[in-house]
Amino acid sequence: MCTGRVDLAFVLRAFSKGADGVFIGGCWPGECHYVTEGNYDVLKNVHIAKKILEKIGVNPDRLRLEWISASEGMRYAEVMNDFGKRLKELGPLGKGEGIEENALKLKLEAASKLIPYIKLVERERLRQRFKTEEEYSQFFASDELKKLFDDLVVNKLAVSQITLLLRDKPLSTSEIAQSLGMNASEVSRHLKNSTMHGLVRFDQGLKRYALA
Repeated sequence: MCTGRVDLAFVLRAFSKGADGVFIGGCWPGECHYVTEGNYDVLKNVHIAKKILEKIGVNPDRLRLEWISASEGMRYAEVMNDFGKRLKELGPLGKGEGIEENALKLKLEAASKLIPYIKLVERERLRQRFKTEEEYSQFFASDELKKLFDDLVVNKLAVSQITLLLRDKPLSTSEIAQSLGMNASEVSRHLKNSTMHGLVRFDQGLKRYALA
């Protein structure tokens, strides 16, 4: 299967199922068997996925992309041994990051729910076609991309986590902040915007926020 077929949903689903790491191996750039150059598509998706993982508190090193041809059996073994060693260093998913199991499940669910939106953002605002791997790395490490990603994705991701958390019961700003490991002022800002958009409401009797 061409690595260009690897969807963001596949990566997040693997972590949601409890995988401690996800490895993607593809053809070397310039050696794609298809005219689509799918290895550059997966490179872009891995950069996006790593940013999402980082934003929900998961170490992005748990996702690894390597270029390995069919004739490089020794290299494949070395890469897998190295990746396995790195995962042992990181520890079990969630525990290694200090994230409680239910909180991690919620964060991954929140990210998964945003995939259709993230794909739209990628197509409309982030889609670039470069000729080298270095150019992709520079683009995704740029301040311009960081600002754009924060404005378009990170805020949506925070709101997605908050609304999922409120499914169970109404919560105060501080309770939400503590559960999600977020700053209380940041949570307050997201709650205010979510209230304006009719996603949540403030229950005067309970003095807590609930789903609208």
